[in-house]
Amino acid sequence: MTQQSPPDRARPPREAFSSRTVFILAAIGSAVGLGNIWRFPYIAYENGGGAFLIPYLVALLTAGLPLLMLEYGVGHRFRASAPLAFRRLHPKTEWIGWWQMGISFVIAVYYAVILGWAMLYTGFSVTKAWGEDPATYFLSDVLRSSEEVTVGFDFVPSVLVATAVAWVALLVVLLLGVQNGIGKVNLVLIPLLVLMFLTIVVIALTLPGAVDGLNAFFTPDWAALGNASVWVAAYGQIFFSLSVGFGIMITYSSYLKPKTDLTSSGLVVGFGNSSFELLAGIGVFAALGFMAGVAGTGVDEVATSGIGLAFIAFPTIISEAPFGTLIGVLFFATLTFAGFTSLVSIVEVVVAAAQDKLGLRRRSAVLVVVVPMALISLALFTTTTGLNLLDVTDNFVNQFGIVAAALVSIMLLTAGFSALPTLRDHLNSVSSFKLGRTWMVVVGGLTPIVLGYILIDTLTTTLAEGYGGMPAWFVNTFGWGMAIGLVVIAYLLSKVPWPAGSAASDLSPSPAILDAFTDRHRIRGGEPLARWSDTALRTPALDQDFSYRPGAGAAAAVPGRHAAGTAEAGAAPAAPWSDGADRAPSGSASPGAPAPSRTEEDPR
Repeated sequence: MTQQSPPDRARPPREAFSSRTVFILAAIGSAVGLGNIWRFPYIAYENGGGAFLIPYLVALLTAGLPLLMLEYGVGHRFRASAPLAFRRLHPKTEWIGWWQMGISFVIAVYYAVILGWAMLYTGFSVTKAWGEDPATYFLSDVLRSSEEVTVGFDFVPSVLVATAVAWVALLVVLLLGVQNGIGKVNLVLIPLLVLMFLTIVVIALTLPGAVDGLNAFFTPDWAALGNASVWVAAYGQIFFSLSVGFGIMITYSSYLKPKTDLTSSGLVVGFGNSSFELLAGIGVFAALGFMAGVAGTGVDEVATSGIGLAFIAFPTIISEAPFGTLIGVLFFATLTFAGFTSLVSIVEVVVAAAQDKLGLRRRSAVLVVVVPMALISLALFTTTTGLNLLDVTDNFVNQFGIVAAALVSIMLLTAGFSALPTLRDHLNSVSSFKLGRTWMVVVGGLTPIVLGYILIDTLTTTLAEGYGGMPAWFVNTFGWGMAIGLVVIAYLLSKVPWPAGSAASDLSPSPAILDAFTDRHRIRGGEPLARWSDTALRTPALDQDFSYRPGAGAAAAVPGRHAAGTAEAGAAPAAPWSDGADRAPSGSASPGAPAPSRTEEDPR
């Protein structure tokens, strides 16, 4: 790699959130999504009820919060989109950022359709349009779902229009920018979302049978704590609900100011997300208790999750409950708001990557990303065959995309490049809540074990049993093919040179995190890189110089590109790259001196 020159045209300053409060609300808006409302209550109920809260809390403390802070450290230290942040961390990790961006791309194109359903049902709640059979109405009247498992282009007009409205709203928010768009939308929607759901909970608690639902939800099954699958379910729920593993928190934390308290922000976001999940469990099971009482059955017979809970079970409750119309409008409006703030964060990962890679201004990058994504979303998922495609895509991108990407990134940062001490020091340099060896142990030791177990268990089960009884060609194409294709595309994108006008031409705010083995050929004077304390201890938040101290008697080298700027000939210490054999001797550099025969780009 040759050394790059600064771009000819001035780049506008990187956008930023106006305050830590705005960032926290945006991060909570990303974390609090559809899964908090329709997944957590059932997962808790199925895995020990009240006893599940113990492994859930353990998973939050030993995996959720540590991973959240890890991503904050990467994003804030290198201040870039996921691909460029990993490139600045070390060029050999760039492909992970593209992998995460690809995962976000796939999730966004189907997530918008679910948002469209929620918008439609907000209106349907006023008239209770589903009548006496919500299941038939949802599958046959709203989605017009085909029994044939294939990909067709028979569009459903109402779903098409609602999804298009969601994309237009998203486009407007992203065009307004990080603070004026993303920040201000979350400032309004997150407090409103909490207020609306609190109203639902208060109403649900007054319904007949609510106590039965709460008893079913909270009654502990202590024997479940001895079941390994319960603990795995707890870690899985924490992992999927905190928006870690697919570039969102890296991107959002890159918009923070240099001296923002990162670890305390992570604590607020993590506990805020879990508090909303617990609130959702109370509201959902109070309503399910009422539904069971009306139907004359046990809560276990009406408890469900996912699409069935939202678009079949809740319409049934709304039809029977006092204040049913109000409950319905509030419930589906909260789904809409929660889904929208999450969708904004997911698409922002792709926008930021395109902006950095192509050197585009904000509005151009938004248009280049959102318009094609919207067209793909509308073409594939608003049809009569869209439900099965959504089901397969969602399962495989989560189980074999997010989990695998997170596992690989953690293993590389831990074992491959020993990045945890550097990131810990960076986090501690700006934060009131300090991280120590325990944080590194749980991130680099416990979390990979849990993620590896989840991935292997899901992999073996899916290979043995198939998925959902769907045709092999369909699962292989849109399931396995999509999951493997994301990795291949990510690797290829990492090999595409960054244009001269891209953000990679800018000086990195922090030095790369080097590895004593991987980068051994770059060392001058034979001094192990592990001895260069500058790599681990210096951080942009402290306004420190990022130049490396040269080894004793080392020859000068062409300086690397980092935040300290480029040194004039013979004036500043050189970075410890290569052995100096093919470079000009110290003090011989001059304006007229010939260029070195070989140069290496300092990946900082």
